[in-house]
Amino acid sequence: MAILCEPVVCQRAVKLCLHPFIGFLFIRWEEEKYEDGVKWRFLEHSGPYFPPEYQPLPDNVHFYYDGKKVKLSLAAEEVALFFAQMLDHEYTTKKVFRENFFKDWRKEMTDAERSLIQDLGKCDFGEIHAMHKAKVEARKNMTKEEKQALKEANQKIVDEFGYCLLDHHRERIGNFKIEPPGLFRGRGEHPKQGMLKKRIQPEDIIINCSKEACIPVPPAGHRWKEVRHDNTVTWLVSWTENIQGSIKYIMLNANSKLKGEKDWEKYEVARKLKSCVDNIRSQYRSDLKSRQMSTRQRAVALYFIDKLALRAGNEKEEGETADTVGCCSLRVEHITLHEQMDGKEYVVEFDFLGKDSIRYYNKVPVIKKVFKNLKLFLENKQPGDELFDRLYTSMLNKHLSSLMPGLTAKVFRTYNASITLQEQLKELTNKSDSVAEKLLSYNRANRAVAILCNHQRAPPKTFDQSMATLQSKRKKAAVKRCEEQLLKMEIQATDREENKQIALGTSKLNYLDPRISVAWCKNMGLPVDKIYNKSQRDKFAWAIDMTEVDFEF
Repeated sequence: MAILCEPVVCQRAVKLCLHPFIGFLFIRWEEEKYEDGVKWRFLEHSGPYFPPEYQPLPDNVHFYYDGKKVKLSLAAEEVALFFAQMLDHEYTTKKVFRENFFKDWRKEMTDAERSLIQDLGKCDFGEIHAMHKAKVEARKNMTKEEKQALKEANQKIVDEFGYCLLDHHRERIGNFKIEPPGLFRGRGEHPKQGMLKKRIQPEDIIINCSKEACIPVPPAGHRWKEVRHDNTVTWLVSWTENIQGSIKYIMLNANSKLKGEKDWEKYEVARKLKSCVDNIRSQYRSDLKSRQMSTRQRAVALYFIDKLALRAGNEKEEGETADTVGCCSLRVEHITLHEQMDGKEYVVEFDFLGKDSIRYYNKVPVIKKVFKNLKLFLENKQPGDELFDRLYTSMLNKHLSSLMPGLTAKVFRTYNASITLQEQLKELTNKSDSVAEKLLSYNRANRAVAILCNHQRAPPKTFDQSMATLQSKRKKAAVKRCEEQLLKMEIQATDREENKQIALGTSKLNYLDPRISVAWCKNMGLPVDKIYNKSQRDKFAWAIDMTEVDFEF
């Protein structure tokens, strides 16, 4: 049964504004709509910028195997450099990283090199590493004139490749540079870390532009894989990377008209959920006692997606990527049920690898109906069996879209993230707080969302040192500076400590309606640049320009 949602009325129908970086009127969003699916009429660009070709090692820098100098072929030497550049990083000490690197490196070797080099432990990359460090230091110590020359050279590249004509408006392109080859790192304990990210050639590239546009010229001696004229998509260039077989895109910059419009629409869909979320919750709670097992499984999955902001999880072929799961693909081994735990009843203990191989570990009290259903789902199953064996992500999203047009599991996640931020900001902040206290409150609210969404990171390697430096500065300041400055540093230390294993950026950029943050800044008399850096302000220029102080998500 469809659940009708009340229409969300914008607080202001349209605001006429011309942002200096965007160069378009927001009113065009309503006036210049094309027919369904069409994104543009005219698109012209210069194609991607390729990284420079590999330059061989100088004659005085050598690679050694088992104590002896070995002159490597260019292909093998380049991959050896990738490993040497990372010797200071803990990645090169990890067993999986080393094994994957060595396997892919040997593929780039000649037969003679493969016959000789059979043990990574006997390889000495010391001189190559030292050369790399010397180059890094030289870049740090460039003269003012050298820095200016480099800046001008980079600007020429931006001028040639960094802009496109979209419907005859000059628009900035996002990342127009093809990523150089290197070693894959991944996030968390990714099973493919250390594998070789191969150099992308023009023959791998698909160009998208108008039929009437000048087609970009490929580098000399090369040709494009394909040239398309598809105005139902917003990407300019695409290719498939070799590690996970995923498609990469070059797209418009975050502050472009199409990007801004898409962003705005995403948060408006999440906002609409507010008017019918109570009805949806009532329905899935009612479905917990359905006679159909598939309906019960769907109800429990929705409960988790709503309460814990779990990702739905996408179907994938076995072995295609890391063993990561979402809600719909949870297995029996990923949950443990506790009637009593830590003084709480009906606790579900989760332990699985989520997106990017980030571990999700959580102990959550649930309502009795959910707990009883989970016990039922676990009956007569082995650890490797699916928990929701009668549910698929596509089925779940189809059901959600029947409740509200455009509703998906990700929209639920965006809604819960944004509403959590808004509630936390109301609870934590006061207008009378100092700027430093307001920023701490904002970061704590952002952290609450990051924890909800499991946006984790490893503590920075320099964390202890930077904390010691900050503590040292604080002690010196106690003698010389006033109480307000000392308080500011105390707050910075608290903020940094609380934030050492939480990644705030993902939720801030993808799940939190920026209008909540902008309205909060205006309410608190805080400059927006205290919350958003320059690139973030460009991305959310539409929100900064159109949001009033009384905005409510």
